[in-house]
This record gives sequence, structure tokens and C-alpha cells, in this order.
Amino acid sequence: MLIASSPLWRVIRDEDATFPAFYRVVWNEHVAEFSALSSAQRIECMEVVCTVEQVLITALQPTKINLAALGNVVPHLHWHVIARFEADSHFPQPVWGASQREQVDASRLLKIGLNELDVRMKAALQRVFQCA
Repeated sequence: MLIASSPLWRVIRDEDATFPAFYRVVWNEHVAEFSALSSAQRIECMEVVCTVEQVLITALQPTKINLAALGNVVPHLHWHVIARFEADSHFPQPVWGASQREQVDASRLLKIGLNELDVRMKAALQRVFQCA
């Protein structure tokens, strides 16, 4: 689900019931590596990642935020920004790792609903970047 966009990037929320607070910052220009960006672009990209992270921390108070920029399957620059909770099915393993316990209704781990979280995310990104 598209949350916000600019000419350089877009922020989407994965619709993943197992990890509902899972966002991606996707660079619009096709580049495979972070180092392919100019210095100014790298700064903006990381400011977007940090804004997403801060909204998740403030709104959800998760146990940890996971950041990843793997791109092994899709060689297009994008960052995963994922709120993690001790009670989620995989914690403390990565979301792509082995499940550690039975899956719970992950949405009950969130302090606010996804619609409200998306509204807060979009508002924060618009404040900082004057984006759509």
C-alpha cells in the first residue's frame, strides 16, 4: 500500500499479517546499490528511513526496529523498516528466519490500528519532505 511518494522515493506498507508494521522505502530510480546514489540522495534516503523508523517508535513502542537493505532477490535499492515485538512469531530471529513460536494475531501487538499508523506515517513524511 502506497503511503507517500516524492520524485526520488516512495514509502509503502507491506500487507503482511505476520508483521503488520512492515514498511519499505523504495528508491524510484533503478539502482542496485546505496553507493550508486549521490551524497545528497544518500542523505535524503536515510532521512526517509529515519522518519519511518521514528514514527514506528513513537506510535508503537516496539521492542526493536529492524532495518535491512538486502536486495538479493530484487536488485533495486529499497530499505525494509520493520517494527518488531518480543511476542511476534519470529523474535528475536529476522522476519525471514525460522519461526520461534506459534503465530499470534500480530495486529494485537500494535498500540494503534494500521489505518491510524498509515495516517501518522504520511503526515510525518509530508512535514519533513513536502511530498505527496
